Amino acid sequence: MDVLALYDAHKNMVFRLALSFLKSVPDAEDATQQVFLRLIEYRGRIVPGKERPWLAAVTANLCRDMLRAASRRRTEPLTEDLVFDTPPEHEIFQSVMELSAGERAAVYLYYYEGYSTAEAAQILGLSQTAVTSRLDRARQHLRGKLEEVRYG
Repeated sequence: MDVLALYDAHKNMVFRLALSFLKSVPDAEDATQQVFLRLIEYRGRIVPGKERPWLAAVTANLCRDMLRAASRRRTEPLTEDLVFDTPPEHEIFQSVMELSAGERAAVYLYYYEGYSTAEAAQILGLSQTAVTSRLDRARQHLRGKLEEVRYG
């Protein structure tokens, strides 16, 4: 297993999943670094071809740990300037970032990474029903928010 090739192939997915949990670019960068350090540690024990779901699961678990840590008890808004190609992308991103951490993670894994609800459930350590419920709640929230933006 070539760790550098895996890093090049999956660093963006790991970073975006971490950002969806942590809502902070520096924290997401730290999490990404820690995930790949764990990959180096465990590289002999990962089933070849299953690296991507392993990285996603480790990212989700690490982010949950970071959120529970005493130093993360206070939340800060995402203040970094992120660049978007179109205004609607920015509006969607802002609306997604207002979702709960669990809803954000489900949305990211399902819509952006293309995981099925069963695969997302396994990565997040939830039942498939729980992931489906989070996606439904997220869709309702996003639909309302985006209609406000469009018609507000």
